[in-house]
Amino acid sequence: MPDKFADIILPVAVKGRFTYRIPEHLSEIAIPGVKVLVQFGNKKIYSGIICKTHNDKPDIKTLRPIIEITDPLPLVNDKQLNLWSWISDYYMCFEGEVMKAAVPSAFFPEGETTTPVNYKYKPKEETFIKLAAPFSDQELNEILDKLKKAPKQAEIVAAYLHLTGYSSQSEIKPIRKSLLLKDSKSSPGIIEVLVKKGILSSVSLEIGRLTDPENRIEPLRKLSDNQLVAYNSITNSFKEKDIVLLHGVTSSGKTEIYIHLIEEQLKLGKQVLYMLPEIALTAQIILRLQRHFGPITGVYHSRFNDQERVEIWNRVTDENLNTGYRLILGVRSSLFLPFSNLGLVIVDEEHDSSYKQHDPAPRYHARDSAIMLASLHKAKTLIGSASPSVESYHNAVIGKYGLTELKERFGQIKLPEIIIANTREAYRKKLMVSHFTPELLTAVDEALGKNEQVILFQNRRGFSPYVECSECGWIPTCVQCAVNLTYHKNINRLVCHYCGYTSAIPSKCGSCNSSGLVTRGFGTEKIEDEIKIVFPNATVGRMDQDTTRSKNSFNKIIKSFEEHRIDILIGTQMISKGLDFENLTVVGILNADNLMNYPDFRAHERSFQLMEQVSGRAGRRQKHGKVVIQTSDPDNKMIRLMLRHDYLNMYKIQIGERSTFNYPPFCRMIKINLKHKDRASLNNFADILGSDLRTFFGKRILGPEYPIISRIQLWYIKTILIKIEKEKPLVRTKEIIMETIARLEKVKGAGALRITIDVDP
Repeated sequence: MPDKFADIILPVAVKGRFTYRIPEHLSEIAIPGVKVLVQFGNKKIYSGIICKTHNDKPDIKTLRPIIEITDPLPLVNDKQLNLWSWISDYYMCFEGEVMKAAVPSAFFPEGETTTPVNYKYKPKEETFIKLAAPFSDQELNEILDKLKKAPKQAEIVAAYLHLTGYSSQSEIKPIRKSLLLKDSKSSPGIIEVLVKKGILSSVSLEIGRLTDPENRIEPLRKLSDNQLVAYNSITNSFKEKDIVLLHGVTSSGKTEIYIHLIEEQLKLGKQVLYMLPEIALTAQIILRLQRHFGPITGVYHSRFNDQERVEIWNRVTDENLNTGYRLILGVRSSLFLPFSNLGLVIVDEEHDSSYKQHDPAPRYHARDSAIMLASLHKAKTLIGSASPSVESYHNAVIGKYGLTELKERFGQIKLPEIIIANTREAYRKKLMVSHFTPELLTAVDEALGKNEQVILFQNRRGFSPYVECSECGWIPTCVQCAVNLTYHKNINRLVCHYCGYTSAIPSKCGSCNSSGLVTRGFGTEKIEDEIKIVFPNATVGRMDQDTTRSKNSFNKIIKSFEEHRIDILIGTQMISKGLDFENLTVVGILNADNLMNYPDFRAHERSFQLMEQVSGRAGRRQKHGKVVIQTSDPDNKMIRLMLRHDYLNMYKIQIGERSTFNYPPFCRMIKINLKHKDRASLNNFADILGSDLRTFFGKRILGPEYPIISRIQLWYIKTILIKIEKEKPLVRTKEIIMETIARLEKVKGAGALRITIDVDP
């Protein structure tokens, strides 16, 4: 029998797949998708995934055998392997990096050749109690008679019979020991006595870590006339196009349309993936989906621990229509789950920058990867937004995507009134109270007077962006990064938001020794402090990275706001998207300027989207909403467009500028980051790479340049940007880039250089 070999993906950042010999006793079960243990290097034992088996012996002297197949059932399917391969090729990273991001690490036991392999996933077990034998009714009566002198023991047996409804005709049901003890108000020692007497027995059973919702399922709501028109438009577009963009103003009822489309796919026996950009959004929408679809609805995001992620993965694989997850609501990583029969992918808030993974590799865009995932399943993709990305709207305009528009809010509710508050004038006339204009304070006061709620948006956490010496202007900076330290009042320390470095607040200036240090600017923490002084009777909450570190913190804050235990909620951009509160009527955007004054070709588009999303939270029911935008530049064209909620003209301005200056969607972009701990070495290597790339790409190369933040965690950074025309062959371009980088890495001293590639940055 000829030798068989397997090409295996390992979770390492190394190019290519690794070939191992398949031992004869494993040849029957060594199939693509199964998980194997192999030796990699001299000592390390890794878990890998077989992606291909064949008889072609590679030209290597010694070929190691597979040590073990840890599960004969495939962990991943062929569509997942194809998606990994596409992400690896398109985003210029290694398949091992994709695998590491895609599969919960608890699936991958590891070890050394000298020590036992460490299996990370352990099923959760609990002690259950059941009858030791199928006693008849007469035998049970005799047992209870004998226990009359031990009333506590009799109570436990009676409690078991009551809780399980046992009779001699029924099966013996195990019951949680904890529940039995609670119901009988007894102690574990008494159960042990009954086990010794042979009346009860104790068993350890596997229980899931996931809690299923109640089985009460509500019928679907009837769509309004506008929603029905949009729904029919989408289904008709799907007959010709695989991707449809739903452009619907905030509170137009997009989610209800999604729910009807999901129902249609589930009836066909298909799976559905519903993607959202933020964990905060899943809390509200999961309740809506579970009300309609019950326990077949699963959630997947980064706040689940590794053990829980394994169980979610297994529920997606489970083909049982009652216990398997057929609808998944998740953030970007949910597209890696083991779907076998996808019918529809929904990407809600498709414009959101959170869909793009920045670090570590793979630096994929979840919206674009989800479109590829759907195409592998021959499924449809619906992308939705109140303010679509310029690229997506352009694709709809040129006919690449279908386009459906919802231009009115559900129930004919008016879009909120927008008020522009000029902070420069208010400061000049000494009308500002702390960081609040008279217009904002009036709106908040009126809302609180009517027992309504308020959201204040400030896209910066912490108390103060920086501390400054009032004498000489010295500012404390991070020792590892080229950024100012942010003051956090609740821990009374200065914090770096890039590397996490913290420091005590200096008592004196580090330059002139003056003691006149003052805080400058304001973050969410400072707003929280100061709004409490202005409105002492209001209950104030805060939602930012500092207050949402624990697993259920999002849900707790949102629930408190929904139940009106919070009057004013202050937050960063996580409060701007998709949340739906009945009693929220006023939204304040405290500093619109810092959204727009950012050196990025997408800054104006992003600021419009963010303001549109935040303002969309106000007045979503019968009460008319009000949005106050505080700015020192009320004539800014994006703010003027926001006044009219004029997405179309924002798009026309942006697409005109992109066309003139050759930015996406008229070109593709690849960003190369070079990092080195020595500044001179970095400059040298960056110049070599820039020069080499120019020989191929000429003026398409921009840089190398230092980015805004030129040092993070002691690493100096330089950036090279490559613009490639849409019609140029991308595969060959990427090959040239990889070959050029490979040559640089062989230059003397380049071992300490780190290079990362970001496609579609």
